[in-house]
Amino acid sequence: MQEGKHMKIYEVTDEKFRRYGRVLKMLDTTGLVEELKKVSIPQEVVYEPSVQALEALPITQILQDQVYGELPVQVGYCIGNNHKLNAVEYHRNSEINIAATDAVLIVGSQQDVTDDFYYDTEKMEAFRVPAGTAVELYATTLHYAPCNAKDGGFLVAVVLPKGTNYPLEKAHKDGEDKLLAAKNKWLIGHKEGGLPEGTHLGLRGENLTV
Repeated sequence: MQEGKHMKIYEVTDEKFRRYGRVLKMLDTTGLVEELKKVSIPQEVVYEPSVQALEALPITQILQDQVYGELPVQVGYCIGNNHKLNAVEYHRNSEINIAATDAVLIVGSQQDVTDDFYYDTEKMEAFRVPAGTAVELYATTLHYAPCNAKDGGFLVAVVLPKGTNYPLEKAHKDGEDKLLAAKNKWLIGHKEGGLPEGTHLGLRGENLTV
């Protein structure tokens, strides 16, 4: 266990991670890691929901058939440099993260979100995902962009059901519906997170740092 600036960083193999997800040990991530390492790491965080070069790899069919039960999937990436939480999001299904470099995930539980959609960031925990490791984040796991595990940034492939994180087609205004920031993406922001105007800023406490 390492000590971050504000958070302890556990290994993703730690027993504490079991409530948030699991390590997908059966996946051979070698080809995907090699392909993702061809991408230059930018200074800012960049997310691409669907990347043809990644989706053409054999692992995509395995993810679709075995992990998502034949549900159509998209394979993209989240890359860059980041040390802050800034927001949390969740989906109606699991998200698969495959690390091409070491990365840190800050995660929490949707069950701890209040009925009026506020959440205390002190409830969150951080886990290091070693390069080459694939993890499933359960649908009830709050998460956002990965954070750097070391200098130089991170490269993480992101697998979700096809269509997730694309622009919405209609207005969403009331209750949980107002949290929808993209298709299949419910978002709760921190006031220091630099989120778009209209984001529900329901994160209370520190904008966590690792």
